[in-house]
Amino acid sequence: MPTPIAPHHLQRRLADSSPVALIDVRDAPAYNASHIVGAALIPRRMLEFELPDAVPHPGTTIVLCDEDESLVHYAAATVEALGYADVATLSGGTNRWAFLDLPTEWGVNVPSKDFGEQVEVVHHVPEIDADDLHARMSRGDELVILDTRTPEEYRRSCIPGGRSVPGGELALRITDILDHASPEATVVVNCAGRTRSIIGTRVLQRMALEREVVGLRNGTAGWMLAGHELEFGADRDALPDVSPAGREAAEDYARRCASEDGVQLIGIEQLDALRQRAGSESVYFIDVRTDAEYAAGHIPGFRHFPGGQAVQRSDDVAVVHNAPLVFVCDGVARAALTASWYRQMGHKHVYALDGGTSAWTSHGRRLESGRQQAEPALLRQARESVSQIDPADIFNHADATILHVGTSQEFAQSHPPGARWAPRGTLERDISTLAPGQTTPLVIVCESGDHALLAAQTLRDLGRTAVRAVLGGMAAYRDAGLPIEVGLTGVMTPPADILSFGPQRGYADMQHYLRWETALGEKYASE
Repeated sequence: MPTPIAPHHLQRRLADSSPVALIDVRDAPAYNASHIVGAALIPRRMLEFELPDAVPHPGTTIVLCDEDESLVHYAAATVEALGYADVATLSGGTNRWAFLDLPTEWGVNVPSKDFGEQVEVVHHVPEIDADDLHARMSRGDELVILDTRTPEEYRRSCIPGGRSVPGGELALRITDILDHASPEATVVVNCAGRTRSIIGTRVLQRMALEREVVGLRNGTAGWMLAGHELEFGADRDALPDVSPAGREAAEDYARRCASEDGVQLIGIEQLDALRQRAGSESVYFIDVRTDAEYAAGHIPGFRHFPGGQAVQRSDDVAVVHNAPLVFVCDGVARAALTASWYRQMGHKHVYALDGGTSAWTSHGRRLESGRQQAEPALLRQARESVSQIDPADIFNHADATILHVGTSQEFAQSHPPGARWAPRGTLERDISTLAPGQTTPLVIVCESGDHALLAAQTLRDLGRTAVRAVLGGMAAYRDAGLPIEVGLTGVMTPPADILSFGPQRGYADMQHYLRWETALGEKYASE
């Protein structure tokens, strides 16, 4: 059984140096609206999939919270079923925490965004606004526009003429990129909003390139708000090969940053010691290279998180407060630079493997290839015990209630005719309303089939015996050419489980968000 923890006790626990994970199990919109400072977001429906990476060791103290304790005990049961032994729930939830005037914040990935604004203010990171950049482009000025978002974001839309260089690759690739540019060309760094642009510009500012380097103020959002057109479907996302000169410049720079910022560069023996520590505590092992490099060969036990995203989403990487972090690449440049950002953000126990995967193989150690991830233990158990039916067989169960347990967005995109939306995160609470009869036959479906299996197992545990999951989910259902409904049919209350980002945001939302981000830096202006 989980142990209740009082708000002030939790506050003291978060302030000390012992490892602890505070996890908010609500959906993203509620978390975005207000959450406890230091809380990581893992929605209840994602615990089985995300918690093993988020909290690597089962002996780590985990504190779970929701708004008012209406759902947190269901989440705690899942966490304990996953093998975690030290689980607590916040008494009174975030509502009680706020009532006591304890610190809250709004937004997602706030630690990284707050840090980005601090970097801009403290280091006077140079920027250019959308109108100025547009005027330079119209004049034909020589520009090198570098988009530091993920390649997927870049391909959806970008600043016209920009090329994709994810933030973690900037220092390693910039020498070779600029070898093909005029010495007079201005380098412009952009992202969707602010943080990755600021961080990327600071990387190049600190490298002291002999040219103008600026960040695009407010990124693609600012570009759109200024009334300028984005480019859609760009394919300039191939990264240049790294020359010996480019690698030398990046690694010299990374070693300097590591020394100045207190990153511990370690060898294989020290890595082995940290891997041994992971048997008794949570230790994060993060490979910051590109997806293709990671898939081609990585050190066993290292999780993939590209360097730029690792800095942008630090609270997703390091969910356990005060846990050691070990970063690796193929040498030292990308790992040490990512680690240096974590040191600047205040993380104390930060390491980078000197020589990376090359050092590993030079010691006769093998690399793993591919991106195989072990199936979550509870999903594997559900697969073994829950009855599954082929999609076409849904219609052989005319008396069954069909429940779609995916997100509202997935439900709206397609569901079997007559299906009801039943979010998996609230299923225990809502099932008596959705299907009042204990013996009512139930057919459970989601997009992939995995959440349906877990939901079906939950219902079996509640004593519902006539439960079946749809094999392969809606993906298999659509492939079979079976009839579908679209839209939020039968949903009487506006869903609040999906938080929208990017171009799908309205202009007013973008303005509000950018003002919030900028305001994060105001407290640093007077320091």
